[in-house]
Amino acid sequence: MSQVLVTADGVPLKTSLARAQRRSKLKAVALVAPLFVFIAVAFFVPIIDMLFRSVENQLVGEVLHRSMPLLQKWDERSGELPEEEVFAALALDFREAKENKSGGRVGRRLNYEKPGFSGLFRKSARGADRMEAPYREAFIALDEKWGDIENWRVIKRESAPYTISYYLAALDMGYADDGGIARNSEDGRIYLKLFWRTLWMSLFITFLCLILAYPISYLLSVLPTAKSNLLIILVLLPFWTSLLVRTTAWIALLQQEGVINDLVVWFGLVDDDNRLAMIHNRTGTIIAMVHILLPFMVLPLYSVMKTIPPSYMRAAKSLGATPFTAFVRVYMPNTVAGIGAGAILVFILAIGYYITPALVGGQSGTLISNFIAFHMQNSLNWGLAAALGAILLGVVLVLYFLYDKIVGIDNMKLG
Repeated sequence: MSQVLVTADGVPLKTSLARAQRRSKLKAVALVAPLFVFIAVAFFVPIIDMLFRSVENQLVGEVLHRSMPLLQKWDERSGELPEEEVFAALALDFREAKENKSGGRVGRRLNYEKPGFSGLFRKSARGADRMEAPYREAFIALDEKWGDIENWRVIKRESAPYTISYYLAALDMGYADDGGIARNSEDGRIYLKLFWRTLWMSLFITFLCLILAYPISYLLSVLPTAKSNLLIILVLLPFWTSLLVRTTAWIALLQQEGVINDLVVWFGLVDDDNRLAMIHNRTGTIIAMVHILLPFMVLPLYSVMKTIPPSYMRAAKSLGATPFTAFVRVYMPNTVAGIGAGAILVFILAIGYYITPALVGGQSGTLISNFIAFHMQNSLNWGLAAALGAILLGVVLVLYFLYDKIVGIDNMKLG
């Protein structure tokens, strides 16, 4: 019979090893748990909440809880208004909404679908106490909009607990009179244009950062340590300056009476009457964002270039390659990892930037992030803001997937 190995205290060795491994795993989990909780609270929970708000629509059904179940039985294709019992229940709902001051919230929610509901609901909540049967005639006498079947169709559709209306609005679409989905008129199509503008401007800014950062990073990697450290401090200097200060500095530089235009006029490149328009437009947004995001491209490239042995280039030249051929065919392929890391950093930051475009972008330099901030802070249409954010997140994930297939995310390195 085989002898069972035991430890000094008489515990079987297999059991003792299992306990040690279990204690090691618990320690590892305890060390990782704070970071996991932080990521869950600061990253995943807001994303889940955003996705929920983009389809959540329980307000109408909760406030009008008596009339909405009855309204669901109404045949909207009949061409007739809802039954008297729907109007009677609606009067009770408005009296209750007046007490808890929730009628304005419902009106504001329906006003996103069709203008006019906000004032209609406030007016109806104030007059609900004076209404008497027959309630259908009383509502129409209070405001003739209650006699419009289209308004009742909107109320019935938006009384469901979940809706796709926010996503339709984010894609420049809406509901037609027959209940189908149709594109908005040409004047009402704004968000798809903003998505496209945000995408191509982010890609263009990433490309400009790469073109400018590559020679800077190469110079930093080949210079002696003392000189390269000094230049790195200059690269990092923008990080030590407030973003607002940097952006307003560009306003002073780029405006028509600013420093750059004065220099251009002084050198005689343009007339004083034809000064360049470089602020409050797309040009100003691109210039300011390239300046702000350039360090995020320089640092990954520099960290990768610093690890490339100089012997690679010498070996290529000794085998007959010209300096240009050696650089393109030997050196540049070794920097792909840094290019990938820098491009991802700059693109992700650019596609969600809103402070700089808001200050220097004007009408033609506004990005989709500015409209998300507008709906969150001004119009208070959080559902539409959440839908726009969810679509932007989806676009980023698709581009990330394509990047992984073409370049390979495993090839990305920060040093």
